Amino acid sequence: MATTPGGLAPRDAGQPRTELSAVDHLMLRGEANPRFRSGFISVEILDTKPDWDRFRARAEDVSRRVLRLRQKVVVPLLPTAAPRWVTDPDFNIDFHVRRVRAPEPGTLREVFDMAEVMLQSPLDLARPLWTATLVEGLTDGKAAALLHLSHAVSDGVGSVNMFMPVYDQERNPPAEATPPQPIPQDLSANELMREGVGRLPGALVCGVRAVLSTVGRAARDPAATVADALGYARSGARILKPAAEPSPLLRSRGVSTRTEAVDLDLGVLDDAAKACRASINDVYLAGLCAVLGRYHSALGVPIGTLPMVVPVNLRTEADPAGGNNFATVSLAAPVGTADPLRRVEKIRTQMTRRREERAKGLIGAVAPALSVLPTAVLLQLMLRSAAATDVLATNIPLYPQDTYLCGAKVLRQYGLGPLNGTAVEFALVSRGGTCTVTARYARGAVQRERLFAQCLLQGFDEVLALAGDPAPHAVPASFRVPDRLLMARDRGRRIPAGRS
Repeated sequence: MATTPGGLAPRDAGQPRTELSAVDHLMLRGEANPRFRSGFISVEILDTKPDWDRFRARAEDVSRRVLRLRQKVVVPLLPTAAPRWVTDPDFNIDFHVRRVRAPEPGTLREVFDMAEVMLQSPLDLARPLWTATLVEGLTDGKAAALLHLSHAVSDGVGSVNMFMPVYDQERNPPAEATPPQPIPQDLSANELMREGVGRLPGALVCGVRAVLSTVGRAARDPAATVADALGYARSGARILKPAAEPSPLLRSRGVSTRTEAVDLDLGVLDDAAKACRASINDVYLAGLCAVLGRYHSALGVPIGTLPMVVPVNLRTEADPAGGNNFATVSLAAPVGTADPLRRVEKIRTQMTRRREERAKGLIGAVAPALSVLPTAVLLQLMLRSAAATDVLATNIPLYPQDTYLCGAKVLRQYGLGPLNGTAVEFALVSRGGTCTVTARYARGAVQRERLFAQCLLQGFDEVLALAGDPAPHAVPASFRVPDRLLMARDRGRRIPAGRS
């Protein structure tokens, strides 16, 4: 298998699918409302400032290897065909790759605030849906790389495979030849609409055949068909039913957001999971419940549960890196359960039961119908759905080995994801033996910011203590890697990518 400049083998950097799926199109249409912009940003902390020309050249190289980074979306004037990715004839690398200097004093706080401004600003839908920004002027000679990507391009797990060509496994590997320029495509919205009209007869025939096939199967065994349909409908009803009542503290939303984060030793998190015979993801979610429970109790509004949504990866080895392929699991998050072991057990039980639901992929099933709704109607449905969910929690395992970007070592990575109308979005990102938990929240919902940051630390210290060491293990996110995290990395404690 061919390898990338970084020595990491991409599964499918070519992105053969050109039509947007219905789910991808919904992500794209969310850009019409500030509360549903689907962009997410990875914030990578680098041990030194990369050379700018090298940084720009790497972006140019990767954009040739990963075709999706050269493609824009063309939407037909009328919905006669699916929107399509086409190679942008006006692609300009200097629009997508940028260099800025952080405001004084150049700490991680300033980097997060810069990322927030990017996420609150819409991506240019007339161009490929990404930007890469090198942030200079940080304390201790460090730098940051901010990748802003639309969720229509890929989900979090898919982006891990897509961006493997960015990284090296050594600081200064031998140079490789630059790939040839992708061939541009010139396709207008009107032309795509006319092309779709020309394909309508064939699509109609295929649709009729599919209906007849379904009818034929039902005629051969009507009882089984009815039972199957009823079973799926009951499963869908359980999925759509709110898992818990929303928190009275988190009802407000707004468009102003803020980010906090903590750094953890991935080995300690893994030990905590083994100690209670659970997965890393179970312990992570139990930590989030501890954070939210402490925050509510401190403000005199203790609650038992609140609604939390957890995306579940559905990708297989055969799937391309681009696009979205996930289901969502709704939990009654046990924020009021004081015993951390009992909290982990409740989460594990719910996750197991919800993963087994037949209709767990319901979002993909209804997306085609939703994608043709007028934007105003679609956004109203999204707002109503978001009001019933307080928290979104993701878990993205990255590369277990040390990685380098243009001669700079990647120390840590933070994931700032879209809120999708919820109050708080949490992201666990593991990379190179350490991991981070990033909390991005609507400031209308979380109004006591210092208290929330304190609860974030205390909540994860509580669950990490399940590993058997009562000493604090969660530390505030910063440029400096704490000594105990460095020691864990030096001991070679590595969790394989995908461990959850």
